[in-house]
Order: sequence, then structure tokens, then C-alpha cells
Amino acid sequence: MSLIVQKYGGTSVGTVERIQAVAEKVARGHRLGDKLVVAVSAMSGETNRLIGLAKEIDAQPSMREMDVLVSTGEQVTIALLCMALNKLGIEARSYTGGQVRILTDNAHGKARIIEIDGHRIEGDLDAGRVVVVAGFQGSDEDGNITTLGRGGSDTTAVALAAALNADECQIYTDVDGVYTTDPRVVGRAQRLDKITFDEMLEMASQGSKILQIRSVEFAGKYNVPLRVMSSFEEGPGTLISLEDEDQMEKAVVSGIAFNRDEAKLTIRGIPDQPGVAYKVLGAISAANIEIDVIVQNVAKDNSATITFTVHRNDLSQAESLLKQIAEDLGALEIDTDDQIAKVSIVGVGMRSHAGVAATMFEALANENINIQLITTSEIKITVVIEERYLELAVRALHTGFDLDSPSAE
Repeated sequence: MSLIVQKYGGTSVGTVERIQAVAEKVARGHRLGDKLVVAVSAMSGETNRLIGLAKEIDAQPSMREMDVLVSTGEQVTIALLCMALNKLGIEARSYTGGQVRILTDNAHGKARIIEIDGHRIEGDLDAGRVVVVAGFQGSDEDGNITTLGRGGSDTTAVALAAALNADECQIYTDVDGVYTTDPRVVGRAQRLDKITFDEMLEMASQGSKILQIRSVEFAGKYNVPLRVMSSFEEGPGTLISLEDEDQMEKAVVSGIAFNRDEAKLTIRGIPDQPGVAYKVLGAISAANIEIDVIVQNVAKDNSATITFTVHRNDLSQAESLLKQIAEDLGALEIDTDDQIAKVSIVGVGMRSHAGVAATMFEALANENINIQLITTSEIKITVVIEERYLELAVRALHTGFDLDSPSAE
């Protein structure tokens, strides 16, 4: 008997028929003897519908009341799923985040989980019931409803699995696993049998939308084995777990991640002296703008140039701040570019293999793709290129690192 936490996203529970299909899948696992806790999202489109209603009332509504409103989407789903399970002869009980006592801080709209009281769930499991929990939500110390931000149901599932010492946390979605890259860009992309937490975190941070980043961080911190599976077809999915020796000996690169939503800013002719980088980047960060790739160069005349990237949605605000900074520092000029993209190769095998960067640069050079910026970590190399070459670059790298063949798994 295993204790399994399953999570079903909005598309998986998007209609009554799909909720009934999920109930049948859960019932099969329960009849095989597994103890099952199921976390669910709101039905597809429901959260956006609720937000739209709020905006009709007030363009900037209270975040506390927004949490009260949008959390109702998951409450509908948990009730319907339990009804479907009960109809199949499986005793099931639904709980909101507050009923389970998923304790969070009071940051409405982006709360973080502090702890989970698993006693009520454990009692139901011992009684042979399936427990269905609303994802994406909890409550603070004062009993206020809180939500965890977009994709928060993944985090709910992983946190439940950690609190209950589950054998595995299964994330059911509309894809059948983690692929070497987006199959819509590379038709020969391969599903991976296994990937490490570190690799998945890097891929998620660089544009892979399969798992929410916070959920991967949580799983890695508490060593919760994650498995990404399809709600619509049978299959083993992809296991995300700690690194092992076998994985160190597999393909050097596990996947190619990319992100189109990038913009680049450059400030030139600033003093090359201590504290200048902080004056430039600190002011941007203080505005809650996330900075990614950073490159600094120094000219012979001791003037410096700093180039960095931000999300494209933040470009206008970042440019406005940079103009103020440029004036204060006496900079010569600033440039912006919103027609760029990031492409990253990711793999734990990079730690023990030389020449990975050279292979990457050769593959791009063969397609006459110019590299504007480069940044690296222990298991990732990221380049910034013109957006129009993005798909060509991904395909070239996928082939260049022998990921087109099923043997890449």
C-alpha cells in the first residue's frame, strides 16, 4: 500500500465529463489499495471568469476579497469530484485549504505555505476514504482565506505530499511528461523517463511551463518524488527526483528550454567604480522587477557598460527607471531591445563533461545565429539571441546534442 498525492489541473477537470473521468482514475488506484489524497484546480477558465467579475466591480479590488472570490473555483471542483467518487462507490471527503489547515502567511494573492496539519487527512485515509483538497489556497493565522498565486495547486500538492510523507506526488496535466524541449517546436522531442530536481528547476525558470517553479523548489527541499503524467492517456510519465549516479552517466544535456518574453536593456558610459552596478541594478530590483542575464564590460577609458534582461512586460517601467539612473550617473546612452529570446541547454551531465559550450556555440554558428549575451551555471548555459531565430536555434541545439533520438532518454 502506497500513499499517493495526485494533482489535477484546470484542463483535467474542465468539464463534468472530465471530472467523472478523473474520478474513475482515482477509483482505480483506490481499489488497488493505495491511500489517495487528491488536490485539484478550478475548472479551466473559471479563475479568469471570477477575476473578470471582480474587475467589473472595481479595477483594483481588495486583495483580501479577491482571495475570497477566486478560491471558490476550487471549492466547486472538490465537491463535484467527491460526488463523482461517491457515485462510484468510493467514500470521499472534500476540504478547502482552510479546513485542512494549510497555514500560510498573509500575503494575499501570493501567500506562502508555513505548515500543514495532516491529522484530519490521516484520519480519513485510515478510515479508507479518498481525501480531495482544494489546491491554490490556505488560510492565515487569523483565518483569512489566502491564495498561493497562479499555478499554486502544484505547490499545494507537493506540500501535502511532504507533510504526509507520501511515497510520490503525481501531477496530472494535459501532457504525458517532461520533454527534451517543446514538441510544438521540435517534432522529434522525446519524453524523458527521469530528470533531476535541479534540471527541472532550471528548465522551469527558463520557460518550461509544465510545473510551477515554487512546487519544484518545494519538492527538492523536502525530497518529494514528483511524477508528471497525462490525465487523458495512460503512461509512466516523467519522474523528477534526486540526482543519482546513473543520471550522471546519461546524456550530457537533458533538455532545451527557451523563453520568448524577454527584453534587453543596456546602459553605456558609466563610471567603472565600486557601487555603480548596485546603483543600476538595485533600483530596478527595488521596483520588484526580476533581472535575469547580467553582463558588465569595461572599456580602455575606464567607462563601463552594463547589459541585463527583464521580462518583456517590465520593459517600459525598467526603461523609465534606467533613464533616471543614467542621468544621475552621467551615462552616455541607454538602449533597449524587445525582440530577443533566451535559449538554454540544461543537464546534470554537464558537470562531468568538457566541451559542452563549444558544441552549443558550434551548432548556433552553423545556422549563422549570432549570440548577444551568455550566462552559465553548473548545469545550464543560456544565450540571448534575436527572437526571429529562436525556433531555428532550438532545433539546431536539439540535433546538436543528439536529443532527436529516443535513446536520448
